[in-house]
Amino acid sequence: MKWPLGWLQLRHKPLRLLVALSGISFAVLLIMMQLGFRSALFESAVRFHERFEYDIALFSPDSVFIVRPQTFSIRRLYQSLGYEGVVNVTPVYIFPSIWKNPWTNQRRSIQTIGFNPDEPIFSAPGFLKSRVALRQQDTVLFDLGSRPEFGPVEDALNSGEPLITEVNDREIEVVGGFRMGTSFGIDGTLITSDDNWLRLFPDRPRNRIYLGLINLVEGANADKVRDGLDEYLPDDVLVLTKPQFVQREKDYWNGATPIGYIFAFGAIMGFVVGAIIVYQILFADVSEHLNEYATLRAMGFKNRFVSGIVLQEAAILAVLGFLPGLGVAWWLYGKAAAATNLPLYITQDRIVLVFLLTLAMCAISGLLAMRKVRRLDPADVF
Repeated sequence: MKWPLGWLQLRHKPLRLLVALSGISFAVLLIMMQLGFRSALFESAVRFHERFEYDIALFSPDSVFIVRPQTFSIRRLYQSLGYEGVVNVTPVYIFPSIWKNPWTNQRRSIQTIGFNPDEPIFSAPGFLKSRVALRQQDTVLFDLGSRPEFGPVEDALNSGEPLITEVNDREIEVVGGFRMGTSFGIDGTLITSDDNWLRLFPDRPRNRIYLGLINLVEGANADKVRDGLDEYLPDDVLVLTKPQFVQREKDYWNGATPIGYIFAFGAIMGFVVGAIIVYQILFADVSEHLNEYATLRAMGFKNRFVSGIVLQEAAILAVLGFLPGLGVAWWLYGKAAAATNLPLYITQDRIVLVFLLTLAMCAISGLLAMRKVRRLDPADVF
């Protein structure tokens, strides 16, 4: 046969085929978007964790996530400096401040990070060439990937004109920018020196830090040093390797908040909706062609051949429905990424995963629909 029998069956009812493909494409789109948002949630949540250059981090056990961390004594950081294998330590101050939009005078919370700019502990596009300016008093660097509600900061910096505004009611100058992006908990970020940070938060003592970064000698085993520091330091501080610190933040967003669950549940619902649509289409097709299937059985064709026609239809629907769904998702990813500055993009692994889910969704529906074919007795039909 030039064309598969399953395709001829589907093509016989063009409107029904179009409805089926639309339903599958919608399910693919829903699954792809939910998985994309879930991935963006985890990837954006650990921007700080991954942009900082360190081997081991000290963090307060009372801190649940990076947006509003709790303090611990800076002495713990300097105590670790005397441990074997530790070559450098850097205290980091992190807390939201209030940014005044210099164009609209509206005030908005913005994450503010302070550390010694001479320490090579942060990597983001644009930061290295601008960090020298942070040695001056009351200067900050602005994340050019922040939400647009903070104002056209990038355009102002490109114009070369001084950009003066207020942070926590203190006059500051934006002397440069870097590019990192937003997250589900952070709309924008400022980076400044530790001295400038303490000027913005005059009620915060210098000896109470929010994050301690530890760099080890080249070739040192981070896990081994971490275990040693964990025993060496008191229990009022967490000692985490970089992968552990990253995973701790992901675990918070996945388990302690409903956001991760909602995105996963949305993907499951997309799978279920698609399976129901395909099942209804295939069941209707099987019911409509019972006489033809009975004829094939009466002619001597095995049950496996007749059932294979239904599975063939399911596979064709999966492939034809997946492609337009993927195309629409690709377009929506770009629109959503531009609107939110979240890391939304389609990966090869996600394409393969969603395609396999689509095949499974259609295969399950086909298996359920072909039960009627397998129970078919030609004598009953004729």
